[in-house]
Amino acid sequence: MIPNIHSTDNDEIDLNQLARTVWRGKFWIMLTALIGVLIGGWYAYVMAVPVYTSKSTVTLESRQDQTVDIESVVTGLSGDQATINTEVEVIRSRGLLEKLVYRLNLLEDPEFNGRLRPKPKVSVSSLVAFIKSKILTDQLPQSPPSDRKVLDSVIDAVFSSISVSNIRQSYVFTITVTTQQAEKSAAMANALAELYILEQLETKFNATEQATTWLTQRVSELQVQLEEAEAKVKDFNASAQLVSPEALVGLNRQIKELRDRLKETITNKAVSVTRLQELEQAKASNDLAEMARVVNDPTLNRVLQIMQDSGDANPDTTAFEARFDQILTRAQVDVSRADQQIEALEATVKGQEQQISDQSSDLVQLQQLQREAEASRLIYEFFLGRLKETSVQQGIQQADSRMLSRAVVPHSPSAPRKSRILALSLVLGAMLGAGLVLGKELAQTTFRDVAELENHTGYTVIGQIPAIPARRRKNVLKYLTDKPTSAAAEAIRNMRTSILLSNLDHPPQIIMSTSSIPQEGKTTQSLALTQNLTGLGKRVLLIEGDIRRRVFGQYFDVTDQPGLLSVLSGDLSLADATIEIPELGADILVGEKATTNAADIFSSRRFANLLDEARLQYDYIIVDTPPVLAVPDARIIGQVVDAIIYTVKWDSTSHRQVREGLKSLEDVNIKVSGLVLSQINARQMKRYGYGDSYAAYSAYYDN
Repeated sequence: MIPNIHSTDNDEIDLNQLARTVWRGKFWIMLTALIGVLIGGWYAYVMAVPVYTSKSTVTLESRQDQTVDIESVVTGLSGDQATINTEVEVIRSRGLLEKLVYRLNLLEDPEFNGRLRPKPKVSVSSLVAFIKSKILTDQLPQSPPSDRKVLDSVIDAVFSSISVSNIRQSYVFTITVTTQQAEKSAAMANALAELYILEQLETKFNATEQATTWLTQRVSELQVQLEEAEAKVKDFNASAQLVSPEALVGLNRQIKELRDRLKETITNKAVSVTRLQELEQAKASNDLAEMARVVNDPTLNRVLQIMQDSGDANPDTTAFEARFDQILTRAQVDVSRADQQIEALEATVKGQEQQISDQSSDLVQLQQLQREAEASRLIYEFFLGRLKETSVQQGIQQADSRMLSRAVVPHSPSAPRKSRILALSLVLGAMLGAGLVLGKELAQTTFRDVAELENHTGYTVIGQIPAIPARRRKNVLKYLTDKPTSAAAEAIRNMRTSILLSNLDHPPQIIMSTSSIPQEGKTTQSLALTQNLTGLGKRVLLIEGDIRRRVFGQYFDVTDQPGLLSVLSGDLSLADATIEIPELGADILVGEKATTNAADIFSSRRFANLLDEARLQYDYIIVDTPPVLAVPDARIIGQVVDAIIYTVKWDSTSHRQVREGLKSLEDVNIKVSGLVLSQINARQMKRYGYGDSYAAYSAYYDN
């Protein structure tokens, strides 16, 4: 757990502590940075193959002035963004790259044709092939790749070495080629630009040629159609009765006149019929006066006047009747003539109408044939004009692009950029080192600080014991004796004071020392506390409660001595079983190997009676017990002691172990009196950022 990097109040990152954490790991960061530089240098100067980059530029002629307008056959490029993007892909197309491969004979270049390179003795592909051959025994023999497959692989390699880009807000394309040879890069860039321009010319030429062929065929077909249409018009004119549209107009005028005459004749006939009827009625009446009135003829009137002037009663009417009959006959003739005229006019009108109908139909058909012939003529003339334009265009095609600048042979490789690789390797190495340092701190689950231990457990830390610089356990007491003003000795005194003052109403007499796991220094601090208490002139008994491991023999020469079990069994008294240790200044009661379970021994009433007896004989009893997570002994002994010291090894015991150890005691209603952070490495603690306070009072210590 990284101390104080995250604020407990607002969960914000403490940049100061983060920087200090990184600074503490500066040596690791420097080491990883150095390793990164070495790896980068090895790659840049040994492994990396130098490559050379060359560029050629092509500009797009988006607006060309055509000598002949042939937009319907071959059009220029518009120059919009879609067209520019399309042209970029055309330059990178496999068809154009295939022409480049054949033009520069790249099939024989080992850089692009991997089958021409010497095979390495050891490679991933060879290893995979070997494994497959061992696993799949019935593999079919692989046939050699086809020429097309080899060509495709070469095109893929060429494609990966070429990039095409468009300069922003312009019609300029940059063709960039990167290969292992400077001359090859320039040659490929120039050749690709030339092939691109040539491709445009070939495309236009092919389009014009195809258009010419099609137009020639189409014009021939249209010419035949035009001739057929004109022949139809000519044949129809020869066979039709229609002389001309003007003649048809004349016929229409004539029939109008005939109809008018027919109408007039019919009217005249009606008048003649009426007169004839009047004459016949007058004759039938034999009234000469009435007959003269109806006829209204001067001659007849004169004859009638003569007859009346003669005075004869029976005048001669022969002359009058002859004249009347003459007039009547004339009226009858007029009616008959009118009938004949009407019949003749009606026949003429009917014939004229039939002629007009026939000629009108012929005129419509003639006009249709003429329109078809005219349409065929217009189409024929249009395609004939396009054919002539296309024929002229075949000799004047212009590419839509031109080479703006040719690629030059580069003088130095574009990669690897050694200085950049070294700088990047340095940065990445330093970042990796910093990441490792921070990762190690983030993964840290041990205790390095008193506040951290108290906040995590909820118990008070009553002692901070530095690591005692003694290689052998037997030298621990000698160090404390020889250096009574050392930091370790002062820490033991502080712990002693804290434990004795932990309960002023009932000062502890029996003090138990335990920990979560072995090797946390609880036995050493039990010995040190015992020695410190004897320095006050107190009688102290140190009991070895860890009868399973029995480590007192590593501090004192007490091997095979009777001890705790002998007292509990009644074989020896407490006074006889205890051993006085001069360098300790106290008595110890060692543990013995037992066949009975240790937990059962400490749960017995005899062990409680033993402690009661020790209370009467000694001022303080220190019981060194096994770790609480290993065996239940400490939880049993803790029921009969006055105070419990729980030891946590600095930067070693994990949070979970301490939490589970304390919980195991709390589960049986045992409250720890205080925690002790033991085996503190002052130098490491300062590196971790916890040792600032030590510098303030280090002058008081004699280490």
